[in-house]
Amino acid sequence: MPPYRILPSLLAADFGHLADEICRARDAGADALHLDIMDAHFVPNLSFGPAVVALAKKVAPDFHRNVHLMLCEPDRYVEAFAKAGADTLQIHVEACCEIRATLQSIRAHGMRAGLVLNPRTAPEAAMPFLEEGLADEVLYMSVYPGFGGQKFMPVPLEGIRTLRSRYPDLSIMIDGGINRETLLLAAAAGADAFVAGSALFACPDMAADIAAWRASLAALSAS
Repeated sequence: MPPYRILPSLLAADFGHLADEICRARDAGADALHLDIMDAHFVPNLSFGPAVVALAKKVAPDFHRNVHLMLCEPDRYVEAFAKAGADTLQIHVEACCEIRATLQSIRAHGMRAGLVLNPRTAPEAAMPFLEEGLADEVLYMSVYPGFGGQKFMPVPLEGIRTLRSRYPDLSIMIDGGINRETLLLAAAAGADAFVAGSALFACPDMAADIAAWRASLAALSAS
């Protein structure tokens, strides 16, 4: 299984001080920055676009930018996010596009390719693309995407177990309601990467919280 990673979600940051918030996440010891891109069609919310990814690259060029496209037609925006500085680009398996071709396009633009599954989407939906080696990681949502601060849904844990048993080296990320308690439930199921917004950006000392999360994960691995 890949090493554990923690990714603060910029959606929960103070939008009046985005540059400072990006640097705060980096300086707190996070492994990457997660950026949620919403189009108000695929999900019922509108967030930000390539300009914020470009800002993250400008203020923290060595801080990995993990970009989650919650878009009806993500294939139309691969080049724009590549130019903005995305390092990983994730698309939903439920999106209205040719998934295989879009994953190939992401790779062709020099980015890592990720597949996202909604909470009740069966893990088998990702398997054809994983079997072809087209995706570098899978993100399982533990809330229905669109808004931060939602309560963790345990529904996808069984899907994560299935994927982990079949693909022991695959990076499996989880996003939605992740905190110090749900983090361990997800890790026990086989997740190795954890996206958290409110639980990290709202805390007064993000570095201390990330360190505590890492200690909990290490203890789980040792048990």
